[in-house]
Amino acid sequence: MRRSLLLMVLAALPLSAQGTDVVIKTGRLIDGKGGVVRNTTISIANGKIVGVGSRKGAATYDLSRYTVLPGLIDVHDHLGWHFNKDDRFHTATDGETPADEALAAAGNAYTTLLAGWTTIASPGSNADAALRDAIARGVIPGPRVLTSLDPLSSDRLSPDSIRAIVRRRKAAGADFIKIFASASIRDGGKQTWSDEQLAAGCGEAKALGLRTMVHAHSAEAMRAATLAGCTQIEHGVFATQDVLDLMAQRGTWFDPQCGLVFHNYLDNRAKYDGIGNYNAVGFASMEKALPIAANVVRLASRTKGLKLAFGTDAVAGAHGHNADDLVCRVREGGQDPMDVIRSATSLNAESLELGTRIGAIVPGFEADIIAVDGDPTKDITALSRVVFVMKGGKVYKHPN
Repeated sequence: MRRSLLLMVLAALPLSAQGTDVVIKTGRLIDGKGGVVRNTTISIANGKIVGVGSRKGAATYDLSRYTVLPGLIDVHDHLGWHFNKDDRFHTATDGETPADEALAAAGNAYTTLLAGWTTIASPGSNADAALRDAIARGVIPGPRVLTSLDPLSSDRLSPDSIRAIVRRRKAAGADFIKIFASASIRDGGKQTWSDEQLAAGCGEAKALGLRTMVHAHSAEAMRAATLAGCTQIEHGVFATQDVLDLMAQRGTWFDPQCGLVFHNYLDNRAKYDGIGNYNAVGFASMEKALPIAANVVRLASRTKGLKLAFGTDAVAGAHGHNADDLVCRVREGGQDPMDVIRSATSLNAESLELGTRIGAIVPGFEADIIAVDGDPTKDITALSRVVFVMKGGKVYKHPN
């Protein structure tokens, strides 16, 4: 009798009180791990996915006209980079206030979230910590943020100094460590950190339980970072097949950029021109890098065993256009569309050591879910047409 009464009471309660807050009906579901499911539902409670499968009753959101997939992840995005009130690239000497900088970063975060990117890694700036924490507290809307705080870049640092800085970054709340092991592509990309310096930085970070992300354009810098045990190599415009094979053997993650960052600089040349190494030589180098970068994606995607992450290096002007680099990987780099989707979802989650929390639509994971207009396995540009965004069970965008 008591059990029957309890069941009657539960049946009368709203869905949220029974443990299910939201039900999403899907027509085509890409799970983030390479699978596709037709005509199913996703049940969500307390910000997490609690079930995937057929469920009777009305859906909270009917997304059966679209393709549903996990929230996208960008492992290299500079949310703080922006254009100032004079429509020029913001620098520390242009007179902006900390409030101006914070508002710009918040705007970039919201734009990025609405474009379907629910998690990003920002390598870095100390200002990222406040942005990360404000988003986590729900003060402002934005993607989940991980940050390196300020990167390590000076090639004059001793190994002991490098270890000390890594410890300070850890104490200050860095989620990972960013290291510049080579010059910018605008300056030729040659190796700048010695093997001993890389071993000190990546070794100390590993001892503290932190991942390392290494800026390296030249093959020699990539090789040195790999042999030093660094976690992930960025850019790699001048990668060679033997270095990619070495990375695959060592389990080093690789995050090449295909074209967005270069096109963005070139398209916004007037806003960058004359600032630092944004000059005629620098822009010419980036233009020359476009076909080379696409070819590196092609080589990397065909290298057996290489762990391929996805990051855009989104800077001022590129925020919200992150999916353009996914399109480039397929169209210019020849990567398989489903492999591209996996790179931007479950593989990126694994690279961030969050593979048991995000990056896939499975029970127990955070309810980071988006929907796009079209089938990205057939038309990768569909990833630019985001119509629904949910992060942690909260909806930020939905079809009218």
